[in-house]
Amino acid sequence: MARMPALYLSHGAPPLADDPVWPGELAAWSARLPRPAAILVVSAHWEEAPLALGATTTVPLVYDFWGFPAHYYQVRYAAPGAPHLAEAVRKLLRGPGTPVQDIPDRGLDHGAYVPLVEMYPDADIPVLQISMPTLDPAALMDIGRKLAPLRDEGVLIVGSGFFTHNLAALRHQGVPGWSAEFDEWGRLALEAGDVDALLDFTRTSPAGRLAHPRTEHFAPLFVTLGAADATADLTAGRSVIEGFWMGLAKRSLQFGESAGDAYNLPPASSV
Repeated sequence: MARMPALYLSHGAPPLADDPVWPGELAAWSARLPRPAAILVVSAHWEEAPLALGATTTVPLVYDFWGFPAHYYQVRYAAPGAPHLAEAVRKLLRGPGTPVQDIPDRGLDHGAYVPLVEMYPDADIPVLQISMPTLDPAALMDIGRKLAPLRDEGVLIVGSGFFTHNLAALRHQGVPGWSAEFDEWGRLALEAGDVDALLDFTRTSPAGRLAHPRTEHFAPLFVTLGAADATADLTAGRSVIEGFWMGLAKRSLQFGESAGDAYNLPPASSV
């Protein structure tokens, strides 16, 4: 089985489904990927320590948002559970001083199911969501490195966040300067393979604290980077989706198999 890539995607809020462009970008992206045997998702919307494994059976989704129209709470995504993947994750991550817990009734949150509805609408691929036990970038990279062997078993590792995430942008006309500046800084850091700058992004980036007042939406990137670093794929990546949605950077990245011609070529789509 070919090694699966590792992804970081900007997942969007529930209204992503109504965007005229973004759902098509996600669908086109998944169509170019090898078909996964299973999908492992780390979402910005689940912080739990010690690291937790979500449901391994099909359970209701977690509608972790408030004040939206009723139809957003009627979305269903009944993907199969992934008990064998969960067991593999336990073996890779559990060790002395690093327990792994199970929360069997914890369904997929919107950081997981919102993009998957667009990428794999048939909901026929097993999905497992795991929590972020910390927001420390180096610790998350280490988790990603430990998970990297799953890529050789057909598992698509997905870090789901948002490349910039400050809801003040929703009150802004156009793209705020801080969002554009951070997005460009991140693009250049990724192209240069400057992992040290990315790890210390709150200090090395322009307007880092404005782009991420709280860092949970950037944090899943480091799980993805760790999964890529472990297989020397950091130089075999590119931005697949670029542009902005309601002032927030929706840059989404792929490392490894089918990633195209790396960062120095244009992305597959840019809006």
